[in-house]
Amino acid sequence: MAPQGSLIYSLVARGTVVLAEYTEFSGNFATLAVQCLQKLPSTTNRFTYNCDGHTFNYLVENGYAYCVVAVESAGRELPIVFLERIKDDFIKRYGAGKAKTAGAKGLNKEFGPKLKEHMRYCVSHPEEISKIAKVKAQVSEVKGVMMENIEKVLERGEKIDLLVDKTDNLRNQAQDFKKQGTKIKKKMWVENMKVKLIVFAIVAALALVVILSVCPGFKCF
Repeated sequence: MAPQGSLIYSLVARGTVVLAEYTEFSGNFATLAVQCLQKLPSTTNRFTYNCDGHTFNYLVENGYAYCVVAVESAGRELPIVFLERIKDDFIKRYGAGKAKTAGAKGLNKEFGPKLKEHMRYCVSHPEEISKIAKVKAQVSEVKGVMMENIEKVLERGEKIDLLVDKTDNLRNQAQDFKKQGTKIKKKMWVENMKVKLIVFAIVAALALVVILSVCPGFKCF
C-alpha cells in the first residue's frame, strides 16, 4: 500500500483560475503549484516538476489543468492515474457548462470533497492503480512528459524550500501544548495551596505560642 501521505495536494483549474482544491497538509506547496500552473503551456500534455523530493504533476486538456503534488517515492503511475480519474469525474459533472462560468474556488465546496475521495481511493488501492496505468499505456497514445526543476520553471535563482506539514500534526501539537498548559496550571495551583497551608500552619503555631505564653496552662485570670 502506498504511504498515506503520498498525495499531498490537488487542484483543478480553468486556465490559471483555480476552481477547486484539496489538501490535508499545510505548507507552501499550494503557492508553488499555482505559480507553476501559470507557466504551463496551453497544449494538451502531461508535465512534471520536481522540488525537494516531491513532484508537481499536471495534466492539461481542453483548457483545463489538473494537478497533484506527490512525494517522489510514490512514482509516476499513482499521480497519472489520479489525474485521469479527477479529469473524468470533473468533465462528467461540469463538462456541460458549469465549469466554464465558475469563478475562482467556485467549485471548491462541491468538488473539493471529491478530490479528497479520489486521493484516498488511489492511495488505498495501489494494485488496481498499477493495472489501470498499464492498460492505459497500452491502449492510449504515449505522450511525452516534460520534467524540470521548479526553480528553473519559475526562473528564480534562489533556492526554493518546499514546506509540507501535516495539518493533523499541527493540530495535535496545539492540543499537546494546551494539555501541557493545563498541567502546569494545576501544578501551580497545588504549589500555591501548599504555600498557603504552610503560611496558615505557621500563623496558627505562632498564635498558639502567644496564647500559651500569655495563659500558662490555658488558665487566664
